[in-house]
Amino acid sequence: MTSTSAHAPPAAPRLLDQLRSAVRYRHFALSTEKAYVHWVRAFVRFHGLRHPREMGAAEIEAFLTHLAEARQVSPSTHKQALSALLFLYREVFKLDLPWMAEIGRPRAVRRLPVVLTSDEVRRTLTAMDGTYGLIAALLYGTGMRVLEALRLRVKDVDFEHGAIVVREAKGGKDRVVMLPATLRERLRAQLHQAHAVWAQDRADGVPGVELPHALAAKYPRAPESWAWFWVFPQATLALDPRSGVRRRRHVYDQSFRRALARALRAAGVTKPASPHTLRHSFATHLLQRGADIRTVQELLGHADVSTTMVYTHVLKVAGGVPSPLDWLMDSQPLPAVTVEQLNEIPL
Repeated sequence: MTSTSAHAPPAAPRLLDQLRSAVRYRHFALSTEKAYVHWVRAFVRFHGLRHPREMGAAEIEAFLTHLAEARQVSPSTHKQALSALLFLYREVFKLDLPWMAEIGRPRAVRRLPVVLTSDEVRRTLTAMDGTYGLIAALLYGTGMRVLEALRLRVKDVDFEHGAIVVREAKGGKDRVVMLPATLRERLRAQLHQAHAVWAQDRADGVPGVELPHALAAKYPRAPESWAWFWVFPQATLALDPRSGVRRRRHVYDQSFRRALARALRAAGVTKPASPHTLRHSFATHLLQRGADIRTVQELLGHADVSTTMVYTHVLKVAGGVPSPLDWLMDSQPLPAVTVEQLNEIPL
């Protein structure tokens, strides 16, 4: 006799699985997927495990108010939580209700980036060695974001032309940055070490590395090829968070962040620096040395030059006009002010 359970309809996907599926369908980054899952889970727990379909604008406002007032999260974190919840209702539940447009987004506060001096960068890089030291030098020497450097593939390092191709950067765009001449030999040595890891993986039958956008289906042998291997492979194998396959991944960004934090302390740097600070320093130091802002914009991969302009504000603060106190302490007379100049001062 056939069991009645054999004819039962399949169970509906769980809420978070539906969310993950919608995120992956739109090719969002894994970090975005994790963030959206985190905030939806926090939203559900905050309201006593009620299903989001049973809730609406009032519950979202209450949750966001809790984040802003009780937890005192930053405006960017506040916006990320709101984006996650709006994505859930619009893209997973397929709802587009009037209240969604009425929920206010926190006003973003534009802050000047943290920038290290040339001496601080030198001391920090001196305090690092090995693979982490090379990654830090690449971030400062090319302006790459940390994940752009960690995800470098062998095929994207062009020694002949002195260039590095950054694939699928922020916004899904590619760009080309310089390969610093002082790092060529260190990069060749790193590739020699990576090749030994790649060869051992092939001998051990380890699955190939992850490829973007189902390229592995189109080119089945590409994941195991040397060209697609990581420039900075992780020493141990790990489970792929999406496919569940145990394979070789690139160096973990958290491991590098900890190594950089130790180096900053050893170098006596007290500024709240992070890997992104090396990118900020790259841009600011290029502008200090007379680089064209459009060139810096292209190297950073900014879509709009106004984003790059923030570094000119740093330069104004760092080396603008002298303070009147300096004139006073140097016993230098202040220059005379004309009536026309006084009239131009905004009151």
